[in-house]
Amino acid sequence: MEYLTTQNSYRSPNQKASFFARKFPSLVYYLKMVRLVIWGSRKAKSGEFTTEKRVEGILKIVRALESVGVQFEIENLAAFRELESPCVFVSNHMSTLETFILPCIIEPDRANTFVIKESLIKYPVFKHIMLSLDPVVVTRENPREDFEAVMKGGQERLSKGISIVVFPQTMRSTIFDPTQFNTIGVKLARRAGVPVIPIALRTDAWGNNDRFVKEFGKIDPNKPVRICFGDPIHIQGNGKDEHELIVQFIEGKLKEWA
Repeated sequence: MEYLTTQNSYRSPNQKASFFARKFPSLVYYLKMVRLVIWGSRKAKSGEFTTEKRVEGILKIVRALESVGVQFEIENLAAFRELESPCVFVSNHMSTLETFILPCIIEPDRANTFVIKESLIKYPVFKHIMLSLDPVVVTRENPREDFEAVMKGGQERLSKGISIVVFPQTMRSTIFDPTQFNTIGVKLARRAGVPVIPIALRTDAWGNNDRFVKEFGKIDPNKPVRICFGDPIHIQGNGKDEHELIVQFIEGKLKEWA
């Protein structure tokens, strides 16, 4: 299987975007992305979207972003590569980019899926790709039902060796607010007896569109994409202290990057 990198970190190679890509980065990127999503959707719908094909397609998404000037910096991949068990990845949520990109970073080493909102499996074309991940689906309408869905569905997948990516924020935001960052990832890890890997990310190079389809925001190559994996955290007691460690890790990296 192709890797983004086999090293502990990754930095985009120095390359100059074409004149047209520099002038119209969003247009150039989305033309490439839409073709890749249609290709992936067809593969998923026909049952041919294997792990290898999924990673291959997502790597092309990374290259498409790099081709318009977006720079990636990814740190501490050893945090999950050296684990002997599945884990719960707990991350802040800034844009659509992480939903696209994280599988190609994690999946060559570790099977994984997401906790996602129900609307993502209803989008035309894109829904086939999301369903191929066998995600844990929540409605965002009934917190109690969503909690039970995550606990039950998450444990089922973790018991099969499939790690879970959780975004505990109520919505995507470029501002990290700890009061809006719930403990569901820690609770799932505690119940399943697996470690948490915190993820801090800055992905506002892919903006959120406030007027039309939110997922198709402006691409800004002047903003680097930064992703850092924290070392494994094993949950003790009620998990309150471990949740605070996750929050501190994310806040610390975002301040460092700012």
